[in-house]
Amino acid sequence: MLQREIPPMDVVGGWLLRMNASGVAPGETDDMLVYRERWPGQALRLGYWQGEPVAVVVEEDGEEWPAFRDWLAQLSAAQSELLATALQVTHWQRDHRFCGRCGHAAKRLSHEFAMHCDNCGLRNYPRISPCIITLVTHGRDMLLARSPRFPPQRYSTLAGFIEPGEAVEAAVRREVMEEVGVDVGRVSFFKSQSWPFPHSLMMGFFAEAASRRIRIDGEEIVDAAWFTPEKMPQLPPAYSISRQLIETHRGAVAIR
Repeated sequence: MLQREIPPMDVVGGWLLRMNASGVAPGETDDMLVYRERWPGQALRLGYWQGEPVAVVVEEDGEEWPAFRDWLAQLSAAQSELLATALQVTHWQRDHRFCGRCGHAAKRLSHEFAMHCDNCGLRNYPRISPCIITLVTHGRDMLLARSPRFPPQRYSTLAGFIEPGEAVEAAVRREVMEEVGVDVGRVSFFKSQSWPFPHSLMMGFFAEAASRRIRIDGEEIVDAAWFTPEKMPQLPPAYSISRQLIETHRGAVAIR
């Protein structure tokens, strides 16, 4: 588990995660970490891993490393949290080198994830975007949908970002209505998952449909249908919260 106390500046070595534009470098054993007595100068401190300091470095070489999503498919929950943190804070630091208020150069603070502008005093923290992901059910059946961005034949649960000023449960009802035209009744929380593509905090819900009539929006959703637990389409990968919602419902309504 990642301990989120950032090591002080006099700590110069420990675990290191190496990334580039294509993915993450394999580690010394079966994971993604290597141990270095001295980190590269541009390494970004993340916290402590198994009692040792851990940092991430983004390298510019063109070597082809396993893709980020491939890593998530094989990592434990704790390792996935470490990778998600590394992805999000490196993207944040890259994208916030200048103050969004006055345009002056910002500097990274050493004791927390923050970029500070000495000119106007604005302090910027890593962006986290809350969103909902929802499995709509009607009895045993599940409403699954296709985004135009999905691989061929894949269906998944419904998802969307929470709007400013909107309650989480209201976002569930709005997204379901906007994307597939279905009113839902009871909404119940399942679990959450950090999703670093690019900076989402996904909150999973079950929602009970008030009717089975579907009316897709034709933009975010290109197809949607009701599926029985016994006859399913191609589904998202097992590590995703979408798949966990589906499998939890299938287990709850299984015919014994």
